[in-house]
This record gives sequence, C-alpha cells and structure tokens, in this order.
Amino acid sequence: MNGFWTVFCGNLKCSSDVAKRCSTGPELDLDTYYAPLQGEEANANGENVTPFAKAGFLSTMTFWWLNPLMKHGKEKILEDVDIPQLRQADQAQTCYLMFTEQLSKQRQKAKYESPSMFSAIFSCQKKAILISGFFALIKVLTMSASPLFLKAFIEVAEGKAAFEYEGYALAGGLFLVKCLESFSDRRWFFRSRMIGLQVRSFLSAAIYQKQLRLSNAAKVTHSPGQIMNYVTVDAYRIGEFPYWFHQIWSTNLQLCLALIVIWYSIGLATVATLIVVILTVVASSPLAKLQHKYLAKLMVAQDKRLKAITEALANMKVLKLYAWEKHFKDAIEGLRKEESEQILAVLTQRATLRNVQESIRMIPDVVAVFIEAKVSLTRIVKFLEAPELENKGTSQKCDGKELGQSIFIMTTEISWETNSANATLRDINLVVKPGEKVASCGVVGSSKSTLLAAILGEVPNIKGIVNVEGKIAYVSQTSWIQTGDWRFGFRFEMWDFVVVCGLILACGYGGGGGGGGCDSCGL
Repeated sequence: MNGFWTVFCGNLKCSSDVAKRCSTGPELDLDTYYAPLQGEEANANGENVTPFAKAGFLSTMTFWWLNPLMKHGKEKILEDVDIPQLRQADQAQTCYLMFTEQLSKQRQKAKYESPSMFSAIFSCQKKAILISGFFALIKVLTMSASPLFLKAFIEVAEGKAAFEYEGYALAGGLFLVKCLESFSDRRWFFRSRMIGLQVRSFLSAAIYQKQLRLSNAAKVTHSPGQIMNYVTVDAYRIGEFPYWFHQIWSTNLQLCLALIVIWYSIGLATVATLIVVILTVVASSPLAKLQHKYLAKLMVAQDKRLKAITEALANMKVLKLYAWEKHFKDAIEGLRKEESEQILAVLTQRATLRNVQESIRMIPDVVAVFIEAKVSLTRIVKFLEAPELENKGTSQKCDGKELGQSIFIMTTEISWETNSANATLRDINLVVKPGEKVASCGVVGSSKSTLLAAILGEVPNIKGIVNVEGKIAYVSQTSWIQTGDWRFGFRFEMWDFVVVCGLILACGYGGGGGGGGCDSCGL
C-alpha cells in the first residue's frame, strides 16, 4: 500500500451502555492490570514505615531508632523488604507538592518577573536549615573552646591553678565540650543530608513533570541526554549543597574565633597570621572565577557526549546495519577528548584552590560546592522556564458521561508555527462517534501526523474547536533522524548525488511522485 496509514480508535472511553452496543467487545477493566509499585501497598496500609517517623526526642537525638534495623542486619543479610519506607514528610510527592506551592507564592509576589528558584527552595526548607545552622554554631563554639582548655591545663601544670581541684574541673569540662561537639556535628550532618535528599527529590520530580510538558521548540534545545544530566548531575549537586551551605559562614566564624584565641595567647604576632590569611583569600578569588568558567564548559561538553551516546545506543540496530560504528566511535571519542580537556582544567583549578594553609582548608571545598550548585541551579531554572504546550485549541473531558461524539473537530487552520501564513491543515471538519474506527490515509507529507497531534493537543496554533471526550491512548512512530540537516545522513563515500535524488523521488518528495512511506523520515 503506497500511503502510510494510521488507525486511531474513536471509542476512547465508552460507558457500560455504549460498550454493549460496540462490536469491539466488552470494555476492559484497566484497574485489573495495574500492579502497585514496590512498597506502595505497605505505604497505603501504614506498614513497615521507618521508626524515625514516630521517634521521640531522645531517640531522635541519639539515633536510637536505628537499633532495630541494625539488630536485624546483624542476624541476616538485609533485603528490599527489610528496609522500611520513608515517612510521609520525606516522600517525593510530599516534597514536590510543597515545592510547587512555594513556587506559586513566588510567582504571585513577582508577577512580571521569573520566580526565584533559590527563594522557593529556601522557603521549603527554612525551618530545617535554621535548626541545622544552630547545631553548626554549637560545633564551631565548642571546637574553638578546646584551645582555651589546653592553655588552662598548661597553666595548672606550671602551678598557676586558681583553686585546688581546677585540673579535675578542666578535665570534666573538656570531656563535656568534646561530647557536645561530637553530638552537634552528627546532628548537623544528619539534618543537612536529610535536607539535601528532600531537595534532590522534589527537583527530580519537577524536572520529570516539566519534560512531560515541554513544547516542540524546547525539546530541540533540551535533549533526552541533557534532561538525564539534569537529574543525575545537577539535582545531585544541589542536594549536596545544604551540608556545605553552613560551611560558608561557620568556616569564617571559626577562623575569626581562632584569630581571637591566637591574639589572646601570643599577642601582636597574630597580625602576621592575619595578613597571610587575607592574602590567601584574595588570591583564591580569581581562581574561583576561572573554576566557574571551566566548570560551565565541562557541563556543556558532558551534555554533548551524553547526547551522542544516547543517540547511538537507542539506534544500535541501524548503526550495525549500515556499518556506521567507526563514524560514531570517532565522534564520541572527539567529544570525550573535549570533555577530558575541560576536566583537566577544572581539576587544575581545584587543586590550586586546595593549596592553602590548614587553617582555611575548608574554603576551597565551600567555593567549589557553591559554584557547582550555582551552575546546576541555573541550568535547572533554564529548563523549568522552557516553553510548554499551551493546548489552546484542544479541550478534553473525562467525566464518564455518554455524549454524541468521541472526537469533534471544526477548524479553519491548524499550524505548527504560531505566526505562520502557510497553515499545515485548513478547513478540517471531523466527527468520530463512540465505537467507530477511523483510518487516516495519505502520501508522505499529507499531514496525517499533524491531525493526530492536534487531537493530542500538541499543535500550538489551532483556529477552531477540537473537543476530545475521554482518555487517549497513543502509540507514536519511532523514527531516527540524525542531528543536523539531511546532508549529514548521506555524508559517506558510498552515496552520491544521483542516488540521493533518487531516494528523495522514491519517498514522494520530488513533486508529483505519488510515493508513500513514513511521514517522519525527515528528508
């Protein structure tokens, strides 16, 4: 058959009465084919939830709620069914709903500007960030107090004790300070990591929901490899940032307290130390800017490599059939070489930043994580602000009521371009009743797929009415078009201009050829 034909069923959602009159048989109960996700039944019944959800104050502070799992792991090798489920507050759905609520509030405050993604993230975790910051402050204060205890011990050893049992009092005080330091450090680490997991969870959910609504123009800019990179790299780095967030101010506070202690101990000699510290911080500033520059280039190189690898893996049969392995191998190796150069530059800059004194050894790590989170947040914000499908001309209802038509189309123009003078389809009138089967036939380029896209609500410019009653099941064509124009697909020695022109004519693109074929071959 010359024309490529596509069949879509008008019986999108028949009621029980309509199903009896349809010749296609009784309506299927789709719920019988649904299998719950792993752990979904347990969550629904409230079973096997982590003890952390009901732990008291002492159990939470001392991590006593972990003991049952540790004991169970000592007796046997833990399996998936032995791992408890997350509490409701830590689940991805809860975190995502909280994030979208805060994002809506940001949009209402700034009606004429893009909402601040950082402010939305901070608003979601404001309470948890303040609590973890309190533990970070306790750790810094207790750590800075240790040198004072050591100085007091030396004075007691020299016979300068203020009272008889001062040595015992100092030993007890040092023990309590170190216990408090260890306790606050673990609470800070645990709460910061929990914040990071929640942030990573709702960012991944937001990216997933966004890629379902991307417009056709945005899909060209954001390839599947890039979207995968947003989740696996960018969202992960932002999730790691909450732990390092408090390092930004706690490191500076610790440094200032250390200088005060040194001044108290040795006097004016502290000035030399202060000058060295200031010079080190000033010298690291231009290096941080260079690292930001090279890291941005590295992320772009990684996106290119992932895009090429994903394209090759998804179409491995075609590569093997036409023996294109060497061509794509050379292309991927070139992208890897470019990425390796950027990695070398980033590692060089990071190694230089690490070459500082021990007293400020945390500053390079804080700068690096801050830059990574900033770059990743910028990339995710750019992706989440990409244009979406508007569905202006398509309305879909799914209320279970029996109506006269499953599909009703009455349009004057259907076009992929918003301001296009040449519409793809004109004067389309179509009515599909429940139970009917309709086939759309035609030669290549006759806009069969555009008609289906209009029903799905993917065509941006529709002048008229497109009503769809019920739910839609759609199986699309899977065709592979290489990146670039059609000449790129024939950039091999075995092809010449005559053969290419013959193929174009055979596919019905020569004008009047009347040939049929797949309407998405892209020549």
